[in-house]
Amino acid sequence: MAWQRRPADEEHTITDLSCDVAVIGAGTAGLAAERSARKAGATTLLIDESFGGTTCASVGCMPSKLLITAAAAAHSVAKADVFGIVVGESRVDGAAVMARVRSMRDAFVAATCETIDALPDGVQVRARAAFEGATTLRLSDGRRVTAKTVVIATGSRPKVPEMFASLGDLVLTNETVFELEELPTSLAVVGAGALGLELAQAFARLGVAVTLLDKGETLAGLKDEKVEAALRDIIQRDMAVHLGVEISVAREGDAALLRWDGPAAGEGRFERVLVATGRPPNVADLGLDTSGLDLDDHGVPTFDPETLQCGTSSVFIAGDADAMVPVLHEASDEGAIAGANAATWPKVTREERCAPFAITFTDPPIAVIGASAEDDSVIGCASFADQGRAKIEARAEGLVRLYAARPDGRLTGAEMVGPGMDHLGHLIAWAVQRGETATGVLELPFYHPTLEEGLKTALREICATIHAPLPSNRDQGNPPGA
Repeated sequence: MAWQRRPADEEHTITDLSCDVAVIGAGTAGLAAERSARKAGATTLLIDESFGGTTCASVGCMPSKLLITAAAAAHSVAKADVFGIVVGESRVDGAAVMARVRSMRDAFVAATCETIDALPDGVQVRARAAFEGATTLRLSDGRRVTAKTVVIATGSRPKVPEMFASLGDLVLTNETVFELEELPTSLAVVGAGALGLELAQAFARLGVAVTLLDKGETLAGLKDEKVEAALRDIIQRDMAVHLGVEISVAREGDAALLRWDGPAAGEGRFERVLVATGRPPNVADLGLDTSGLDLDDHGVPTFDPETLQCGTSSVFIAGDADAMVPVLHEASDEGAIAGANAATWPKVTREERCAPFAITFTDPPIAVIGASAEDDSVIGCASFADQGRAKIEARAEGLVRLYAARPDGRLTGAEMVGPGMDHLGHLIAWAVQRGETATGVLELPFYHPTLEEGLKTALREICATIHAPLPSNRDQGNPPGA
């Protein structure tokens, strides 16, 4: 990568260190925890082996969106004739696509590293850390750190099942896929969660022959069968999808041979295999067995999600390391909460968490908000297959399902797939967190023609089901094309 780094600390000396709050890991959660603790008046140390930038900037959110945006450009060209635009023959320059992904990725990482370099002198400690006691850390350079409190913010790592070992360099993960110099001609994607689904569709729309495989039965972890069915119809236009299957793998020269059995059986030869089977917490090498903490079945400390405190100890945990909600805004919030509580321990403050909210940046996007539907939930549906603005943009597809509670129609959650759901999802997440009812949201302005007014059908259905009032000062008809 192109950026230059200054030394993180005086590594040639072997001097034990002490501080109020020691933070292990300089990713999104760790950086937030250190800032928060220092703001609260604590002396801090931020310990990381590489200070190489956050997962989001280096191997997650940003490079994946760069690839997705390139795919969107290719897809727009391919369907330009719908609008009467004759493009002629087009070609995807795979080398140029990947070069831009890396160049822009490196710029995002460099910006993150500049933030790290701006930390006060002496805060950065370039080393690996492991517990040697409740709040004593042993560093890989021989030093020890004694702290009043510790924040674990070590993030997560790709999970590559042992069965893929025989494929050697044919295997890709999110930490290696963006280093491809050229697009492969064929790609098997194993794992139909958010990451696998995003990258599978992006590569497919860039001209790669993609097959998506998962032993699970659903795409993107969706629980609403009707929304998942709508999503599956969309995704299958771009690639072969095989869910509920068991796979076996073998290497044949420069190709990977995958066989699958389940609802459908088959096999295929692939130039590369992208393994997207999850990112477990990166806690295995922390020596947690010496920390005195209670660990769950996966070796992760048990903790209070409102304080991020591990039991009643002086150790806190934040971000992907706690395996609770592996998304950036939650990691940032958790870091801030953990850092502040670590600084004021033994006094800790319980913080109300945001409404659960996750977006998958497929085209169209997926948004999952709040709580899943319960047996007594009131459900409002809105199809975007005939929505006015979506039809104008030749993006008319998808389904919204809003969930509400009786007796007043208070919104509790949603699963949504369709055009603009990365934006509409925010509106519903805000409404859920604010405790809005379907009636209350309908009292707000809806401009025409927009994607947002497509939500009105679902909101009105909730009101009709529970006989909640519709706003008396709003026309209950729909303008043409709504």
